[in-house]
Amino acid sequence: MTQREDLLKAAKRCIVEKGYHRTTARDIATAAGSHLASIGYHFGSKDALMNLAALEAQSEWGDLITAAVQNAQASSSSERLTIALRALLSSMPEHRELLVASAQAFAHAAFAEDIRESLAYATGEARRELAGLVLDDPPAAGERGEAAGSIVHALIVGLAMQALLDPDSLPSPEEITAALVAVGNSTTREES
Repeated sequence: MTQREDLLKAAKRCIVEKGYHRTTARDIATAAGSHLASIGYHFGSKDALMNLAALEAQSEWGDLITAAVQNAQASSSSERLTIALRALLSSMPEHRELLVASAQAFAHAAFAEDIRESLAYATGEARRELAGLVLDDPPAAGERGEAAGSIVHALIVGLAMQALLDPDSLPSPEEITAALVAVGNSTTREES
């Protein structure tokens, strides 16, 4: 592992252990076994390193969900959503640090324009990818794709926050999918 990779890994760990705002450059350098100046050399600043660490943590978590859906043979959108939710929910206990880092990044984005812009871009990409996964339409263009991606992303973020606060209250993937189908069917009947 290179020094840059060590610093990035250490920053992710520090976000989880100390929090986004309480982590110092010295904490990261010590955790990485590096010199303090190496942060500036490789990343320009501690803030740039922390932002990258938070974004990478979110990306790693998204990759877990994507792999689960792509490896499954599901024929319908509801089956693909259930598979994605199962992968998400089953990964939460093992990847709690990713949940914490993501939550901290979202909170920090309200006060840091650079991370807000980075997260907004990454979130847009995630919505498009999620729409493609769930709808089984990689481009997932148009209003339907945008809406589906936004709903699935909001569901994932909401479940992540619920897992941090009250993990025992999380519904099963099947219950979530059934509830969404029921809401959709109810809305369709009301419009008729």
